[in-house]
Amino acid sequence: MTGSDGPHREPGSDVRAAGSASERAREEEEERAVEQALALVGGSSGTGRSDRSGGSGERPSRSRDPRAPWDSRDSRDSRDEDLNARRSNDSHTGPGSAPHADRSSGSDPCDGRDSDLRAGRAAPAPGREQPPHPDQAFPGDPGKTPPPSWDRARAVAARAGRGGAPATIRLPLDRALGHVLAEALGALTDLPSFDTSAMDGWAVAGPGPWAFEAGAGLLAGRGPAAALPDGTAVRIATGARVPPETTAVIRSEHAHVDEARGLLHARRSVVTGQDIRPRGQECRSGEQLVPAGTVVTPAVLGLAAAAGYDALPVVPRPRVDILVLGDELLNAGLPHDGLIRDALGPMLGPWLRALGAEVSGPRRLGDDAGALRSALTSSDADLIVTTGGTAAGPVDHVHPVLDALGAELLVDGVAVRPGHPMLLARLSPDGPYLVGLPGNPLAAVSGLLTLAEPLLAGIAGRPAQDPYRALVHAEVHGHPHDTRLVPVVHRPGRAGGRDHVAPLRYNGPAMLRGIAAADGLAVVPPGGVRSGTEVEILDLPWAPATPWTEGCFT
Repeated sequence: MTGSDGPHREPGSDVRAAGSASERAREEEEERAVEQALALVGGSSGTGRSDRSGGSGERPSRSRDPRAPWDSRDSRDSRDEDLNARRSNDSHTGPGSAPHADRSSGSDPCDGRDSDLRAGRAAPAPGREQPPHPDQAFPGDPGKTPPPSWDRARAVAARAGRGGAPATIRLPLDRALGHVLAEALGALTDLPSFDTSAMDGWAVAGPGPWAFEAGAGLLAGRGPAAALPDGTAVRIATGARVPPETTAVIRSEHAHVDEARGLLHARRSVVTGQDIRPRGQECRSGEQLVPAGTVVTPAVLGLAAAAGYDALPVVPRPRVDILVLGDELLNAGLPHDGLIRDALGPMLGPWLRALGAEVSGPRRLGDDAGALRSALTSSDADLIVTTGGTAAGPVDHVHPVLDALGAELLVDGVAVRPGHPMLLARLSPDGPYLVGLPGNPLAAVSGLLTLAEPLLAGIAGRPAQDPYRALVHAEVHGHPHDTRLVPVVHRPGRAGGRDHVAPLRYNGPAMLRGIAAADGLAVVPPGGVRSGTEVEILDLPWAPATPWTEGCFT
């Protein structure tokens, strides 16, 4: 048996026993918890954030609703001391290349499910306190409500991000790339706005042969030409305005010019309207071109420009502050004397930008509760992302600081491996959100995809990524109770076989080697999946890139 965040397999655990009373009770409890959390998150009150912008592309105020906690925190004082002593901390790593050292003396992050479970730490909303349900408690912590499932935690994060009406700014085309359209784009003109030639050649009127005059003919960008008399032809360039009364355009290679007689002959039969782009062929003025919520791609920019736009109405990018916690972290050089390199600082900024965020940081605070509190209270971001410090060790300050600030915990722990001690909070009813990531690298990736990605998608007005199903040609071990996220790479089918995904090695919570070679994460249900079956997949932001995963990775 391996660890709480690594492969964990017991005999017969491939398929969860159907109809188990305890399993049904667990699922019913999760249903009740998520329904309450989603109902609370869906409120409509809240005041606007301070205005950072005007209409020139800077950020206006955003109004969002206050959020309610996921579960009650008043059971925290009765937390079992033995569980605290045994709790393995996903937010700090053991020796190696991970960014945070394990501060639980003698604890093994792969020591079983009890080792790092935390629940019931959120400050209760007035009148919404939930009593414990001992019959639905999770192992090792009697009386504690189990954490939400992976998909339900994502749903809470997405709902939180959609809580307020998105702000709208107008950005010039050269600054709008990657933003989300706040409004649908309607054509401001017919496309094309006049009849144009689709080819270099000859505009002809009536049947041939056609008389022509020597000269440059009609070029693109010129004004309207005189009507073309029947039986005549004129040279025309691609994109030039077609003269009135034109029957067709004959391509240069399909025409024979009799210079001596001044006549043009067609080498092929001529069809009325051939090689002419009629006005409004692509769209008519006012026709919707792109719906609201579309991510602005280079192609969308080109279409918008063609349709007459100089600027686009978009949702501002969510602003994110990154705070890296931990006294054991080095910014440069080789690990030494118990110090290790910070792996998350260099990784999180680009990853969050790939999710559409405007990123500030990382700021490295060490294990300083005062510095953390100051950073949280001074932030004007939409989201603060912290690394490490989300468990219950002696220098894990995230929960105590959130308590002191009166923050509301929307999600406090998730039934997923790696990354169980992740959290989502809101510092105040109109203040920023906070996603607390565990300090182990792959556990932090799990937190990004579970909480940060759907939250940012909601704030930015874009749909969150939905998992899709893919065939897997290998058995993937699962956790007995929790969802497991496993790095995978897509493989083309051979000899007519289906495309599939292959799970990668080096998928422990403290490892990055597997995720660096991956283009997706398999969402493995409790009990695992068998070879030859399908598994849910989440793409990574760089999924279209060509994978490099030969050798020992699979």
